[in-house]
Amino acid sequence: MSQVTMRQMLEAGVHFGHQTRYWNPRMAPYIFGARGKIHIINLEKTMPLFSDAMNFLSAMAQKRGTVLFVGTKRSARDAMKEEATRCGMPFVAHRWLGGMLTNFRTVKQSVSRLKEIEAMALDGRFEKLVKHEVLQLKREQEKLERSLGGIKNMPSLPDALFVIDVGHEEIAIKEAKTLGIPIVAVVDTNYDPTLVDYVIPGNDDAIRAVSLYAHAAADAVLEGKAAAPITAAMVKDEFIELDAEGNPIVAPRPSRGRDDDKRRPSANKPGQRRDNPRPAPAGQRRGPPVSRPKPADVAAAAEPVSTAAEPVSTAAEPVSTAAVADAE
Repeated sequence: MSQVTMRQMLEAGVHFGHQTRYWNPRMAPYIFGARGKIHIINLEKTMPLFSDAMNFLSAMAQKRGTVLFVGTKRSARDAMKEEATRCGMPFVAHRWLGGMLTNFRTVKQSVSRLKEIEAMALDGRFEKLVKHEVLQLKREQEKLERSLGGIKNMPSLPDALFVIDVGHEEIAIKEAKTLGIPIVAVVDTNYDPTLVDYVIPGNDDAIRAVSLYAHAAADAVLEGKAAAPITAAMVKDEFIELDAEGNPIVAPRPSRGRDDDKRRPSANKPGQRRDNPRPAPAGQRRGPPVSRPKPADVAAAAEPVSTAAEPVSTAAEPVSTAAVADAE
């Protein structure tokens, strides 16, 4: 981390505060005096607080935490964007959208929409649309890029905020305090230093001063990343086989289907039908084949039919002789 000296702060104008009539009484411990109705910040108080803030950012980066750079005012916009990009951290440099932290789930949907439009522009889907549809999508992409382009690679809520001008970023400060996110901020003489966790008393309007803060914060993050321990999950100790030209040999991927050579071998020998019985072992004779009854025969055997006929009586009924005599 580059050590910022008091001379560098003096040359950047860090010691110049706001007009005396706009001061906040809670900034009195950090004010050296007044000159020409302008408060002068005591850099002897600023230096240790600045070092503590940079050490916190470095420790956060060493734990692989995310530091969100926030600076949407004109004097801080370019410097914050450049330094955040240099150290690989997300940033907000155009306008802070309400709910960017407290309603992060909805913001992620807008980020997904931005990535979708970017993918459409890359894979040629724009060419299949009419001109006014392409123009509408490009305008939407530009609007989303301005507001969310700096956080589109931020997977979750940040672990800390680095803010320039707590008054201008009042909404961001409130959301971070609501969620319990630590805040590192540059506080001028006209704002309350108790709103942030790590206060840096200094000028928040001069471009050179803002560039000094942002550059030091980016260096602290890079130093923390360099000192981060390498876990076993990040490094895979694998043996890579190379060919004669030094290129890695890629092993063929196993097929998900059933290969012919891996199928279960058939129990039948070549030339033997599946319905033929297996040959008997040597020295053992197989008995005669057993004929299986047909289904019709089984049903007939299950219901026996009686063939004995009922006896028929052959004895004739006796005829009365009296009836014969009457008939004559």
